[in-house]
Amino acid sequence: MSRPAPTQVAPGVHRLGDHGINFYLIEGPDGLILIDSGVPAHLEQLRGLLAGLGHSVADVRAVLLTHGHLDHTGLAHTLQEAGAVIWIHERDAAILYDGPRSATRHAKPERSMLPYLLRRPSSLALPFQLVRAGAFTAPAVQNARVFDADKVLEDVPGAPQAVVLPGHTPGSAAYLFADRGLLFTGDALVTEDGLSGHTGPTIVSRCFTHDSRAALTALDRLDELTADLLLPGHGAPFTDGIRTATRQARQLGVR
Repeated sequence: MSRPAPTQVAPGVHRLGDHGINFYLIEGPDGLILIDSGVPAHLEQLRGLLAGLGHSVADVRAVLLTHGHLDHTGLAHTLQEAGAVIWIHERDAAILYDGPRSATRHAKPERSMLPYLLRRPSSLALPFQLVRAGAFTAPAVQNARVFDADKVLEDVPGAPQAVVLPGHTPGSAAYLFADRGLLFTGDALVTEDGLSGHTGPTIVSRCFTHDSRAALTALDRLDELTADLLLPGHGAPFTDGIRTATRQARQLGVR
Protein backbone atom coordinates (compact mmCIF):
# COMPACT_ATOMS: atom_id res chain seq x y z
CA MET A 1 0.00 0.00 0.00
CA SER A 2 1.52 3.27 -1.11
CA ARG A 3 1.93 5.78 1.69
CA PRO A 4 2.62 9.30 0.40
CA ALA A 5 3.97 11.96 2.69
CA PRO A 6 1.44 13.64 4.99
CA THR A 7 -0.07 16.80 3.54
CA GLN A 8 -1.07 19.96 5.39
CA VAL A 9 -4.63 20.62 4.24
CA ALA A 10 -5.35 23.59 6.52
CA PRO A 11 -3.35 25.50 9.13
CA GLY A 12 -2.34 22.93 11.74
CA VAL A 13 -4.27 20.11 10.02
CA HIS A 14 -2.39 17.23 8.39
CA ARG A 15 -3.84 14.51 6.16
CA LEU A 16 -2.24 11.09 6.68
CA GLY A 17 -2.89 7.63 5.29
CA ASP A 18 -2.53 6.52 1.70
CA HIS A 19 -4.31 6.77 -1.65
CA GLY A 20 -7.31 4.90 -0.26
CA ILE A 21 -7.56 5.89 3.41
CA ASN A 22 -7.46 9.26 5.19
CA PHE A 23 -6.95 10.15 8.81
CA TYR A 24 -5.99 13.52 10.20
CA LEU A 25 -3.75 15.09 12.83
CA ILE A 26 -4.90 18.41 14.27
CA GLU A 27 -2.55 20.75 16.12
CA GLY A 28 -4.04 23.17 18.60
CA PRO A 29 -2.98 25.30 21.54
CA ASP A 30 -4.42 22.71 23.93
CA GLY A 31 -2.75 19.70 22.33
CA LEU A 32 -2.84 17.22 19.47
CA ILE A 33 -5.76 15.08 18.37
CA LEU A 34 -6.42 12.58 15.61
CA ILE A 35 -9.57 12.14 13.56
CA ASP A 36 -9.63 8.38 12.91
CA SER A 37 -6.49 6.28 13.11
CA GLY A 38 -5.86 4.53 9.81
CA VAL A 39 -4.47 1.00 9.79
CA PRO A 40 -1.49 -0.47 11.71
CA ALA A 41 0.85 -0.01 8.72
CA HIS A 42 0.42 3.77 9.06
CA LEU A 43 2.19 3.92 12.42
CA GLU A 44 5.60 4.86 11.05
CA GLN A 45 4.08 7.58 8.90
CA LEU A 46 2.36 9.04 11.95
CA ARG A 47 5.52 8.82 14.03
CA GLY A 48 7.49 10.57 11.29
CA LEU A 49 5.03 13.44 11.09
CA LEU A 50 4.93 13.83 14.86
CA ALA A 51 8.73 13.79 15.09
CA GLY A 52 8.92 16.52 12.47
CA LEU A 53 6.59 18.61 14.62
CA GLY A 54 8.64 17.96 17.75
CA HIS A 55 6.20 15.43 19.22
CA SER A 56 5.67 11.72 19.78
CA VAL A 57 2.61 9.47 19.92
CA ALA A 58 2.48 10.13 23.67
CA ASP A 59 1.52 13.74 22.89
CA VAL A 60 -1.73 12.79 21.14
CA ARG A 61 -4.44 13.58 23.67
CA ALA A 62 -7.50 12.15 21.92
CA VAL A 63 -8.56 10.08 18.93
CA LEU A 64 -12.02 10.84 17.54
CA LEU A 65 -13.31 7.86 15.57
CA THR A 66 -15.92 8.58 12.93
CA HIS A 67 -17.04 4.94 13.03
CA GLY A 68 -15.84 1.46 13.87
CA HIS A 69 -14.61 0.09 10.53
CA LEU A 70 -11.14 -1.40 10.57
CA ASP A 71 -9.63 1.08 8.09
CA HIS A 72 -10.35 3.87 10.59
CA THR A 73 -9.46 2.24 13.92
CA GLY A 74 -6.16 0.47 13.26
CA LEU A 75 -3.92 2.57 15.51
CA ALA A 76 -6.51 3.22 18.24
CA HIS A 77 -5.09 0.60 20.60
CA THR A 78 -1.51 1.83 20.13
CA LEU A 79 -2.53 5.43 20.78
CA GLN A 80 -4.64 4.48 23.77
CA GLU A 81 -1.65 2.62 25.23
CA ALA A 82 0.40 5.79 24.74
CA GLY A 83 -2.15 7.83 26.69
CA ALA A 84 -4.77 9.06 24.21
CA VAL A 85 -8.48 8.98 25.01
CA ILE A 86 -10.50 7.18 22.34
CA TRP A 87 -13.95 8.54 21.43
CA ILE A 88 -16.69 6.80 19.40
CA HIS A 89 -20.48 6.76 19.18
CA GLU A 90 -21.90 4.14 21.53
CA ARG A 91 -23.55 2.17 18.70
CA ASP A 92 -20.15 1.43 17.12
CA ALA A 93 -18.30 0.84 20.39
CA ALA A 94 -18.96 -2.92 20.26
CA ILE A 95 -16.81 -3.17 17.12
CA LEU A 96 -13.89 -1.72 19.06
CA TYR A 97 -14.48 -4.01 22.03
CA ASP A 98 -14.82 -7.17 19.94
CA GLY A 99 -12.07 -6.40 17.43
CA PRO A 100 -11.94 -5.41 13.75
CA ARG A 101 -13.31 -8.67 12.37
CA SER A 102 -16.58 -8.07 14.25
CA ALA A 103 -17.65 -5.15 12.04
CA THR A 104 -19.76 -7.26 9.68
CA ARG A 105 -21.61 -8.66 12.70
CA HIS A 106 -22.29 -5.34 14.41
CA ALA A 107 -22.78 -3.30 11.22
CA LYS A 108 -23.78 -5.81 8.55
CA PRO A 109 -23.58 -4.27 5.06
CA GLU A 110 -26.63 -4.27 2.80
CA ARG A 111 -25.05 -6.21 -0.05
CA SER A 112 -22.32 -8.70 -0.79
CA MET A 113 -19.07 -7.41 -2.22
CA LEU A 114 -19.03 -10.06 -4.95
CA PRO A 115 -21.17 -8.25 -7.59
CA TYR A 116 -18.99 -5.14 -7.24
CA LEU A 117 -15.80 -7.16 -7.67
CA LEU A 118 -17.22 -8.87 -10.75
CA ARG A 119 -18.04 -5.49 -12.33
CA ARG A 120 -14.70 -3.96 -11.41
CA PRO A 121 -12.09 -6.69 -10.71
CA SER A 122 -9.35 -4.14 -10.02
CA SER A 123 -11.12 -3.24 -6.78
CA LEU A 124 -10.14 -6.64 -5.41
CA ALA A 125 -6.84 -4.96 -4.52
CA LEU A 126 -8.59 -3.09 -1.69
CA PRO A 127 -9.19 -6.02 0.68
CA PHE A 128 -5.75 -7.43 -0.05
CA GLN A 129 -4.19 -4.08 0.82
CA LEU A 130 -6.03 -4.06 4.13
CA VAL A 131 -4.78 -7.56 4.92
CA ARG A 132 -1.18 -6.56 4.20
CA ALA A 133 -1.61 -3.41 6.30
CA GLY A 134 -2.63 -5.43 9.37
CA ALA A 135 -6.16 -4.04 9.49
CA PHE A 136 -7.83 -7.36 10.30
CA THR A 137 -5.48 -8.21 13.16
CA ALA A 138 -5.32 -4.88 15.01
CA PRO A 139 -5.93 -5.30 18.75
CA ALA A 140 -9.37 -4.71 20.20
CA VAL A 141 -9.89 -1.48 22.13
CA GLN A 142 -11.53 -1.37 25.55
CA ASN A 143 -12.67 1.56 27.68
CA ALA A 144 -13.39 4.02 24.90
CA ARG A 145 -15.35 7.15 25.76
CA VAL A 146 -18.76 7.16 24.07
CA PHE A 147 -21.52 9.60 23.19
CA ASP A 148 -25.11 8.77 22.23
CA ALA A 149 -26.23 12.05 20.62
CA ASP A 150 -24.80 15.24 19.15
CA LYS A 151 -22.37 16.48 21.75
CA VAL A 152 -19.70 19.13 22.24
CA LEU A 153 -16.63 17.24 23.44
CA GLU A 154 -15.45 19.78 25.98
CA ASP A 155 -12.63 17.54 27.24
CA VAL A 156 -11.07 17.34 23.76
CA PRO A 157 -8.68 20.04 22.51
CA GLY A 158 -10.64 22.46 20.36
CA ALA A 159 -13.97 21.32 21.85
CA PRO A 160 -15.33 19.85 18.59
CA GLN A 161 -18.98 18.97 18.13
CA ALA A 162 -19.75 15.31 17.46
CA VAL A 163 -22.58 15.07 14.92
CA VAL A 164 -24.41 11.75 14.77
CA LEU A 165 -24.93 10.46 11.19
CA PRO A 166 -26.12 6.83 11.31
CA GLY A 167 -26.28 4.95 8.04
CA HIS A 168 -22.83 3.92 6.88
CA THR A 169 -22.65 2.20 10.27
CA PRO A 170 -25.14 2.47 13.14
CA GLY A 171 -22.78 4.79 15.00
CA SER A 172 -21.25 6.89 12.23
CA ALA A 173 -20.47 10.46 13.21
CA ALA A 174 -18.81 13.60 11.92
CA TYR A 175 -16.76 16.11 13.91
CA LEU A 176 -17.24 19.84 13.45
CA PHE A 177 -14.61 22.39 14.46
CA ALA A 178 -16.78 25.42 13.89
CA ASP A 179 -14.17 27.99 14.89
CA ARG A 180 -11.75 26.59 12.30
CA GLY A 181 -14.34 25.94 9.58
CA LEU A 182 -13.55 22.22 9.49
CA LEU A 183 -15.92 19.28 9.13
CA PHE A 184 -14.57 15.72 9.26
CA THR A 185 -17.20 13.44 7.73
CA GLY A 186 -15.58 10.01 7.97
CA ASP A 187 -17.49 7.72 5.61
CA ALA A 188 -20.88 9.41 6.00
CA LEU A 189 -19.86 11.43 2.93
CA VAL A 190 -16.71 10.70 0.94
CA THR A 191 -15.17 12.11 -2.23
CA GLU A 192 -13.86 8.81 -3.57
CA ASP A 193 -15.34 5.31 -3.52
CA GLY A 194 -12.53 2.87 -4.20
CA LEU A 195 -14.86 -0.02 -4.92
CA SER A 196 -16.86 1.69 -7.66
CA GLY A 197 -14.04 3.98 -8.79
CA HIS A 198 -16.26 7.06 -8.48
CA THR A 199 -14.54 10.37 -7.68
CA GLY A 200 -16.59 13.20 -6.19
CA PRO A 201 -19.00 13.53 -3.25
CA THR A 202 -20.85 10.27 -2.71
CA ILE A 203 -22.19 7.76 -0.24
CA VAL A 204 -20.13 4.60 0.05
CA SER A 205 -21.30 1.54 -1.92
CA ARG A 206 -23.91 -0.70 -0.31
CA CYS A 207 -21.42 -3.51 0.24
CA PHE A 208 -19.74 -1.28 2.83
CA THR A 209 -22.87 0.55 4.04
CA HIS A 210 -25.17 -0.76 6.76
CA ASP A 211 -28.32 1.24 5.90
CA SER A 212 -28.25 3.28 2.70
CA ARG A 213 -31.65 4.90 3.34
CA ALA A 214 -30.41 6.22 6.68
CA ALA A 215 -27.14 7.28 5.02
CA LEU A 216 -29.09 9.42 2.56
CA THR A 217 -31.14 10.91 5.40
CA ALA A 218 -27.88 11.79 7.20
CA LEU A 219 -27.09 14.17 4.35
CA ASP A 220 -29.97 16.35 5.58
CA ARG A 221 -28.20 16.67 8.92
CA LEU A 222 -24.99 17.71 7.18
CA ASP A 223 -26.92 20.44 5.35
CA GLU A 224 -27.62 22.05 8.72
CA LEU A 225 -23.91 22.58 9.39
CA THR A 226 -21.52 25.29 8.26
CA ALA A 227 -17.87 24.67 7.38
CA ASP A 228 -15.36 25.91 4.82
CA LEU A 229 -13.53 22.62 4.37
CA LEU A 230 -14.98 19.13 4.25
CA LEU A 231 -12.45 16.39 5.09
CA PRO A 232 -13.66 12.85 4.30
CA GLY A 233 -12.43 9.43 5.27
CA HIS A 234 -11.72 8.63 1.61
CA GLY A 235 -10.87 11.02 -1.18
CA ALA A 236 -9.65 14.58 -1.49
CA PRO A 237 -10.75 17.52 0.67
CA PHE A 238 -13.81 19.35 -0.65
CA THR A 239 -13.95 23.15 -0.67
CA ASP A 240 -17.12 23.94 -2.65
CA GLY A 241 -19.48 23.85 0.33
CA ILE A 242 -21.38 21.22 2.28
CA ARG A 243 -24.62 21.71 0.38
CA THR A 244 -22.88 21.31 -2.96
CA ALA A 245 -21.36 18.06 -1.72
CA THR A 246 -24.62 16.67 -0.37
CA ARG A 247 -26.50 17.67 -3.53
CA GLN A 248 -24.01 15.82 -5.70
CA ALA A 249 -24.21 12.76 -3.44
CA ARG A 250 -28.02 12.72 -3.62
CA GLN A 251 -27.97 13.05 -7.42
CA LEU A 252 -25.64 10.09 -7.69
CA GLY A 253 -27.64 7.99 -5.25
CA VAL A 254 -26.37 4.81 -3.63
CA ARG A 255 -24.82 2.07 -5.72
